[in-house]
Amino acid sequence: MAFSLIQRPSTQYRGRFAPSPSGLLHFGSLLTALASYLDAKANDGLWLVRIEDIDPPREQAGAADEILRTLVDYGLHWDEHVRYQSQQSALYEQVLSELAAHNLTYACACTRAQIKASGGIYSGRCQHLHLPYRAHAVRIRNQFKADNYQDLIQGKVQCDPALASEDFIIKRKDGLYAYQLAVVSDDINQGITHIVRGCDLLEPTARQLTLYQTFGVAAPQYAHVPLITTHDGYKLSKQNKAPAIDRKAPQASIISALEFLGQQPPAQLNDGTPEEILAWAVEHWQLTNVPKQASIALPE
Repeated sequence: MAFSLIQRPSTQYRGRFAPSPSGLLHFGSLLTALASYLDAKANDGLWLVRIEDIDPPREQAGAADEILRTLVDYGLHWDEHVRYQSQQSALYEQVLSELAAHNLTYACACTRAQIKASGGIYSGRCQHLHLPYRAHAVRIRNQFKADNYQDLIQGKVQCDPALASEDFIIKRKDGLYAYQLAVVSDDINQGITHIVRGCDLLEPTARQLTLYQTFGVAAPQYAHVPLITTHDGYKLSKQNKAPAIDRKAPQASIISALEFLGQQPPAQLNDGTPEEILAWAVEHWQLTNVPKQASIALPE
């Protein structure tokens, strides 16, 4: 079957950093941005930036522009135009229409409470009810059930088989596009070949692999860097009100992020500009030195 997703034919490395504007960049998001940038540039590739602004209730006014300004202050300059998911509705609707035309989706009226009460995994109970798509969630008929993959950093990743076999939501009842549909559609459409991101997305990757197989498109290579947690084990995140990184003095944060990524920046770089630090980091980047663990705690 053919889908209208257009993948740019390229043998060149194409990576990306895709923050959501639910808050400003914190140290954990800097780690991901830096790792994805360095891996792309060390492989003579392109590094794209995509703003994943498809969930307006969770977004912070002005955060998208502030994220871009912060990247520039840190010397992380992107290639090509910034893509905004909020401007890709036509692409997502076309993909949804084609999936429906191939009988690969169905409408679902089940609530989270109902699914939780029945064990937490969706049973597929709505797939033969022929409910109207309007005012209901849309689920994919999961034909491929990908539950493991090879990660460039973490090695073989085994996901929950029950979760991997679930018919998951690709458009929400409120009309918003689900993350899995949007991210895979964009990555295919932009010709992304490598995805370097945080270990919080290890499990969702299985669902994205399901979509790649459904679309008949080769998946990119994945590399998941450790999450940064607080000393008491909480993920450093916008939701947990992690402090924004310093835009005025980025050098210390870049050096610290390199150290967390297992690189060994020399002491003389402490007095360098962001561009000088990044030039050294690109030249000496070793993906194999990134810690093979899901998280790293900040010191107390």
